[in-house]
Amino acid sequence: YQRRVRGMAKPIKLVSQSKCYGGLQCVYEHESSILKCTMKFGCFLPPQHNNKRKLPIVYFLSGLTCTEQNYIMKSGFQRYAAKHGMVVINPDTSPRGFDFPGEHESYDFGSGAGFYVNATEEPWKTNYRMYSYVTGELPTVVSSNFNINMVKSAISGHSMGGHGALIAALKNPGKYKCCSVFAPISNPSECPWGQKAFAGYLGDNKSAWKNNPVYSALQYDATFTAKEYEGPKLEILLDQGSDDPYLNDKQLLPENLANACSNNKSINLNFRMQQGYDHGYFFIMSFMEDHFNFMAKHIC
Repeated sequence: YQRRVRGMAKPIKLVSQSKCYGGLQCVYEHESSILKCTMKFGCFLPPQHNNKRKLPIVYFLSGLTCTEQNYIMKSGFQRYAAKHGMVVINPDTSPRGFDFPGEHESYDFGSGAGFYVNATEEPWKTNYRMYSYVTGELPTVVSSNFNINMVKSAISGHSMGGHGALIAALKNPGKYKCCSVFAPISNPSECPWGQKAFAGYLGDNKSAWKNNPVYSALQYDATFTAKEYEGPKLEILLDQGSDDPYLNDKQLLPENLANACSNNKSINLNFRMQQGYDHGYFFIMSFMEDHFNFMAKHIC
């Protein structure tokens, strides 16, 4: 099924492959020109991948500390992707292979915590460019190697990855037909996780964030970008567990995003509070079918 176009394909290397629900769960690696390192990504090819028609695609962005393996191994998404005939791509959460001062010292900054922004501060700005990687380079790599209908794209994510999915959809009107998120960091400029990441990657002058659109952290805050969104109607499904400790610690702030979306007629947010669920993969797998059914309505 992998399709190489001479002179056009971006080289990728197969790392692993296992049959799953009639399809193939693969991991590939490639040399990223944006991040300037070797990056891995999960790639689920559904049973329909043997047909000649182009298939819809879902991107899934993972949360803090994750690699491409967490979603592959814990979520059970393959069953639903196979049913609907969707290719699913899930990248790593940060550049790898560097050893910058402080890069590996905490779970919420540096390696495994790229926060899906383009850093502007030293030493991060050359390599920590996950926003451009996810929205630009990765789709180019995938489309040049596989038979994908790029017009039928959706994006999904969890926690930090939910934040990444939201800003990708909100900052690129029409690129993704819908957005599906689990317990996203919805207002990062107002929560400890986001403030730490934004200060490190984008600078610690909050007034500069608001006054300089190039270096502004607010361009990477879904609550603010939702207020400014103009484009095709964007459908968002957001599930949040009521017993999520990070909800109670004010790290997620989905209510702020909900308020912003309620005042923008171009966004339809379905915000569901799921009673008794926490932040982990038992929560995610419990509602994975709902999220794939939601995405299938828009891209299949």
